[in-house]
Amino acid sequence: MEFLSETLAGFTAMSHWEYIAVGLAVAYLLLAIKQSLWCWAAAFTSTFIYTLLFWNGLLYMESFLNFYYMGMAVFGWLSWRAMYNKKIATHQDSHTELSDNELGETIIAFSLNTHVHIIIICCLLSGVLGYVMDNYTSADFAYLDTATTIFSVMATYLVVKKEINNWLYWVVIDAVSIYIYTMKGYYPTAILFILYTVLAIVGYQRWRKMYKASEATWEAQAA
Repeated sequence: MEFLSETLAGFTAMSHWEYIAVGLAVAYLLLAIKQSLWCWAAAFTSTFIYTLLFWNGLLYMESFLNFYYMGMAVFGWLSWRAMYNKKIATHQDSHTELSDNELGETIIAFSLNTHVHIIIICCLLSGVLGYVMDNYTSADFAYLDTATTIFSVMATYLVVKKEINNWLYWVVIDAVSIYIYTMKGYYPTAILFILYTVLAIVGYQRWRKMYKASEATWEAQAA
């Protein structure tokens, strides 16, 4: 009952701008799952709102992180637009809607070795920066909070590149974030991240299906 009451109180205390930012963040995930170019417009607007909210709330690092997300939203828009235009240019028909198989052709998958290197580098950075935060600031959950930030930066880049396993990184990042927010009593945010985790799982399944379908098409054409 205490958890429920505090969660409801937290949602009630949220401003209209926070609700808009959350709604756009959910829209971003849903559109990204469908590989819609408009996911980046939703992401840019959501992170723009969060950048201002966190800055006004004196949460400067969170503000800077969301400013980075704004930049990646622009980069993501341009990158996906280039991929989309290239695919349309090589398409025999004049229509602009691409099938799941055609969208799957734009999805890439890094090797296991590449992911091992990514994880090692992110863990090392998290350890160094976590040590600084733990010993020279009053930060709570210094190592975990730093790790989720470092891996979020990396995972955002993987989304831009349309690397299929970006969703698995987000599942872990969101799960750790749920623990942090629950321990800190940020119950509404924890509930939202449960939703984000579910959407990340759905996103992985959706992209994997499209990727496998495009692989089957390539094999059939090569046979």
